[in-house]
Amino acid sequence: MWKWILTHGASAFSHLPYFLLLFLVYSWSVTCNDIDRGMLSLEVTNSSSSAGRHVRSYNHLQGDVRWRKLFSFTKYFLTIDRNGKVNGTKKENCPYSVLEITSVDVGVVAVKAIKSNFYLAMNKKGKIYGSKEFNNDCKLKERIEENGYNTYSSFNWKHNGRQMFVALNGKGAPKRGQRTRRKNTSAHFLPIVVLS
Repeated sequence: MWKWILTHGASAFSHLPYFLLLFLVYSWSVTCNDIDRGMLSLEVTNSSSSAGRHVRSYNHLQGDVRWRKLFSFTKYFLTIDRNGKVNGTKKENCPYSVLEITSVDVGVVAVKAIKSNFYLAMNKKGKIYGSKEFNNDCKLKERIEENGYNTYSSFNWKHNGRQMFVALNGKGAPKRGQRTRRKNTSAHFLPIVVLS
């Protein structure tokens, strides 16, 4: 009796490979048709680019305004006081540590203290200061590093071909740009959201 059930069961599944093959061929043809349509739409989209590379528009990033506190890896909040002096403070509720970060261009920001109305700036010599007016010293490149912290380097000025970064030392004092590097943790900041 087992022999009859086994033979009967085997004959019932003998057509299974054919159904599986038919299903695979059908699904392959449907997938190929979808890919062809997708490739056609990509060719139409990319045909507007003269160099062969799709030109992207980042206009939505320009003018973006965020209120943040920049908390350094050295455990200080970056502040710009009413005299334009840049420093670090351990006080979480310091009104001079609330900053407005505005996108000026793709990857370029302006950082302004809300309370003092001074912009974070770096001059040619790498000195960090607060500027009352927005100028070329106030343009900073914002980059998210591998450890999740942000770095801010001067957009216009370099020292011996190397970027100069905004950094606070272990005592909360600003470091000169020439003494900073991207990998220095003193130049790493966490932007903490501030509710307006």
